[in-house]
Amino acid sequence: MTKVENIAKNTSYLTLALILQKIISFSYFTLLARYVGPASLGKYYLAISFTTIFAILIDLGFTNVLTREIAKDSSKAERWLGNIMTLKIPLAILVLAAVFIMINVLGYDSLTKTLVYISAISMVLDSFTTTFFGVIRGFHNLKYESISSVVFQLIVLIVGYSSLLLGGGLVPAMAALALASIYNFSYAFVIVRRRLKLAIRVLYEKPFIKEILIISWPFATYAILQRLYTYFDSVLLSVLAGDIQVGLYQVAFKIIFALQFLPAAFIASLYPAMSAYWHGNRDQLLISFERAMNYLIIISLPIIVGVIVLANKIILLFKSGYDGAVLPLQISIISLLFIFLNFPIGSLLNACDAQRKNTRNMALVAVASILMNLALIPYWQAVGASITVLATNLLMFILGILSVKKIIAYRLRKNLKTFWKVMAASIIMGLIIWFGKAYLNIFIITILGGGVYFGGLFLLGGFNRADIESVIKSFKRKREATQDLNVTTPNI
Repeated sequence: MTKVENIAKNTSYLTLALILQKIISFSYFTLLARYVGPASLGKYYLAISFTTIFAILIDLGFTNVLTREIAKDSSKAERWLGNIMTLKIPLAILVLAAVFIMINVLGYDSLTKTLVYISAISMVLDSFTTTFFGVIRGFHNLKYESISSVVFQLIVLIVGYSSLLLGGGLVPAMAALALASIYNFSYAFVIVRRRLKLAIRVLYEKPFIKEILIISWPFATYAILQRLYTYFDSVLLSVLAGDIQVGLYQVAFKIIFALQFLPAAFIASLYPAMSAYWHGNRDQLLISFERAMNYLIIISLPIIVGVIVLANKIILLFKSGYDGAVLPLQISIISLLFIFLNFPIGSLLNACDAQRKNTRNMALVAVASILMNLALIPYWQAVGASITVLATNLLMFILGILSVKKIIAYRLRKNLKTFWKVMAASIIMGLIIWFGKAYLNIFIITILGGGVYFGGLFLLGGFNRADIESVIKSFKRKREATQDLNVTTPNI
């Protein structure tokens, strides 16, 4: 199989896995929310957010380095893996101790502590699983990881939902997550040992370990900042406003998070072309970037308008106890536009060897997020956290665009022209949905609104046949370039 064919195959695996994973994950989240209520849901996701923040201290960017270096020279895979295992094992022990100490110092109740302890098991297992899959990625294979990610979510859904039906409560539900992590770890371990035929053992080469630490620190810095930005708001909400507010906020957050497979799958296909254009065709790089921005504007704006109009009906999926999530959802969904647009921005910077600009931007945004949450959560609780999400994603977008303009001759007016046409079509769609939602089923009115949107956008000249053909070609484009998806896929 050629490198180009391998990239196309990996992209197909990843795209399908992302879609299935998000569907299963969101389905389980909805069932969990309906069964346990906002307060218990808040405890559940506090535990996950708490341990997820600490998890990055086990890896510190090692997996990104591992994948990149093995991709360069697979003959050294065992050496890289063995020395990284030497670093990660003591870090895992230290981080487990830190989690135990912190959750007790903060004075949480016994149920929350138990959930954190179980989640910590997943934290450690998932960290080593990621390392094993990092090795597999280095061999240009995403098939096993894609399959495993879907099976992981299926285990959580089946075991977790069964425990809820049997009246098991939060502890068995969290145990389902740990069980899925055990499967994932075992599966990845077996693939590395039997398929790749690599020895998994601890190696200690002091000069080599020093080299790993030097190479990995930029990745570690970005990852730590990104984790703080994404998950620290839930911890602050728990401390400053209580578990119920965490549960209400998580409803809005989960909906936004579930939708990110759309830009992620698109950029997974586009990134290799961006890398190739940076080295061989700067004019085409500019065109591809501006088109990517247009496509994501076309996708995100109608979703935003639709969710704002239908927010009260969407929240009913989680039962009446989540009425307080309507306004946070309506506020935070606006950030979806900037979240989507930050994907091509981040990918362009990485493709053009400007990773440090991404790290700098994330540092500024992470600090702004913490300060805003500290200021707003005591007064407006989940609404305050949602305002912070919107403001900081806008800030990330502005910083990203300023960085992009230093690399390519980006023309904002090209995208603004599309933006206003898309906004007009989205408003027409929103009006149709607003007047029709009282008389029609939510699914029927959504389909009707979607038809009105695309018809209106076509009439307004927001896209044409050539644009559709260009999207199709972007997924078929053959470029001899490889990618490290852990590094190049930006996060909120």
